Amino acid sequence: MTPEKPIRPAPWKERFASRLFFALGPRMPRLVQADPPNGLKPWEPVTVERPAGGPLQGTWYPAIPEPVRGAVLLMHPWVEWGKSYFHRRGRVQALRMAGYHVLAVDLGGFGDSRRVPGFLDRDVEAALAALRQRAGDLPLHLWGVSSGAYWSHFVLARLVPGTGVAGAMFEDVSPHLLQWSWRMAPLGRPFYLFFEHVLRSSYRYLDLRRQAPFLKLGAVSYVSGAEDRGVLPKETRELAGAAGGRALIVPGAGHLESIKVANAEVIALALDTFRRAEEARSR
Repeated sequence: MTPEKPIRPAPWKERFASRLFFALGPRMPRLVQADPPNGLKPWEPVTVERPAGGPLQGTWYPAIPEPVRGAVLLMHPWVEWGKSYFHRRGRVQALRMAGYHVLAVDLGGFGDSRRVPGFLDRDVEAALAALRQRAGDLPLHLWGVSSGAYWSHFVLARLVPGTGVAGAMFEDVSPHLLQWSWRMAPLGRPFYLFFEHVLRSSYRYLDLRRQAPFLKLGAVSYVSGAEDRGVLPKETRELAGAAGGRALIVPGAGHLESIKVANAEVIALALDTFRRAEEARSR
């Protein structure tokens, strides 16, 4: 049976739902982000234009070897460090050495990027457009972590196959952030129930299990930790199956720990995913 494509809520419903969604989300302090360390030179600060609300702030890391084979957008998790989360754990270095330009962008509400009403997938969409402008005809890929992976699904699900992103790598992504909150922040359960039953169209739209079947990518992979209380292994496998991708469950890892526990394996999976996506695109 062909799944029904999710319908975006009406603008006023989205604005109301997003206000409640972010009111229920974890509070993050706004930090002045440090420049990338010396080991990530050369780099340059960039701005990503949005239709409203001012620009997003990003960092561009050009590929080191020639020829360049593609470009990757990095979308950060819900942590106070924003795009500077990627200063560690070797993702940027591995991508550049493999021949990829890298763009890391702050979602609205992090760093110097202002949050605007509505869902954050609009920020991912703007970041992808900026990456396409810089990368020209090179294959594009997306590597999202937790919240960054979550909001990226909505953008990728509405792209026309073959015209947008070739491959994607997702770490520690919940199929529904309010279901994640139900487990991790139980004091908010009355509000989550209100959201689910009163804002039904928004709640259904925000379910990645309804979005994943429309990720028509050359290749996609999902990673999560076996000890992650908010993202269960079966949910990671379910999303990967719906998207036609692969799943890696890292033993002993909690949330945001897969890259720490199995660093080489996670990075190797991402590079292999992007390579396979490019091969599929060239057929």
